Amino acid sequence: MTNSKVGTVTETHKPSINSRLEGLRNLSPQERMQQIVETTPLTQDVAEAFGKGGLPLSVANGMIENVFGTFELPIGIATNFTINGRDYLIPMAVEEPSVVAAASYMARIVRDCGGFQTSSMDPIMRAQIQVPGLGDPYGARARVLNQRQSIIQVANEKDEVLISLGGGCRDVEVHVFDDTPVGPMMVVHLLVDVRDAMGANTVNTMAETVAPLIEEITGGEVRLRILSNYADRRIARAMVRVTPEALATKEYSGERIAKGIVEACAFAIVDPYRAATHNKGIMNGVDPVVVATGNDWRAIEAGAHVWASRSGRYTSLSHWEIDRDGNLVGTLEMPMALGLVGGATKTHPAARAALQILNVETAQELAEVTVAIGLAQNMAALRALATEGIQKGHMALHARNIAIVAGAEGDEVEKVANVLAANHDVRVDRAKEVLATLRKDKG
Repeated sequence: MTNSKVGTVTETHKPSINSRLEGLRNLSPQERMQQIVETTPLTQDVAEAFGKGGLPLSVANGMIENVFGTFELPIGIATNFTINGRDYLIPMAVEEPSVVAAASYMARIVRDCGGFQTSSMDPIMRAQIQVPGLGDPYGARARVLNQRQSIIQVANEKDEVLISLGGGCRDVEVHVFDDTPVGPMMVVHLLVDVRDAMGANTVNTMAETVAPLIEEITGGEVRLRILSNYADRRIARAMVRVTPEALATKEYSGERIAKGIVEACAFAIVDPYRAATHNKGIMNGVDPVVVATGNDWRAIEAGAHVWASRSGRYTSLSHWEIDRDGNLVGTLEMPMALGLVGGATKTHPAARAALQILNVETAQELAEVTVAIGLAQNMAALRALATEGIQKGHMALHARNIAIVAGAEGDEVEKVANVLAANHDVRVDRAKEVLATLRKDKG
């Protein structure tokens, strides 16, 4: 298991796996599934959640309102990942071509350089309790802080299970806004250790529980009592160091690629227009893992972009540098409020199966794995941009989508896609021409 505070490796009962599954792309989906079952803790019965409409309609009907069906995404497996000395296979639910392949390719380069190193903070979430209209907001702030222990005690009385697991309300903060559209406003924050939950229900319940006490202390009237998705006390971090030799290709030296990646990141650091696309590339890695495990990807997205703006200007989530030995060093840190218990992580059969594949023991470990995927995806995008351009590899994989749109079926898809990619002409009308010729020749 990962020691989440320092990112070191300790002995555990977990079976070791080898994430270096060579030739996986040459197998059929059924053969890939069998290899994943043989390689990970995923059991055959749980694996059946994939490929059979992973979410039964009866379960979906209990998850949200007005259900009339389900919507599926492809789920692929990212290979080659070594994180804190341990191999992981990463399930990714995503519709965009090249994402899984790019992450796996970068992980293969990185694993020979020691893999990814990660760490994370304790799983602290915030609940916010709004008190507008106070004549003495700073005096009210002082009174609330004076009663801090009483507020913590009342909050913790609401969730004995969380307390028994080592979590609970840890502290109280009070923020005063002197000038808002409705006048001065005081906001009380509960800082809650939610353990292996995402934490929304826990902190919302605590906020509502202490609201009457806040009103008694301040003499005001509480309005909103709600969590914040800006989980700035729940940060996950990933770091990678890659040698120039590992980066080198036939066309480009490793030094040239490393320099290009650093320059591309510098562009995102100074320019919000570039930073938006740069960070989207990071989320290309993060979101598919969040979705696959049944977690709240909207919350992760919201927190990430606020974090990217915390200086007052929107900027890059990641940083890339070259150390004194010429190695490329990449770092990424961002809020990562993920859970292993509650919500869709427990109700969605495919989410439970994805977590079996990952074989993580804590929400912090899941957060660290996920941020490592984000850094790998960022590295892949910057490497492509700094060399042959983003379209070469992406369009080769996108060609399969275009072949399907053109009407290709079965083995026709790969054949049509190969022709489109070889001619660098990935268009639906061209795909239809190739398909027509293929069928004519076959007939």
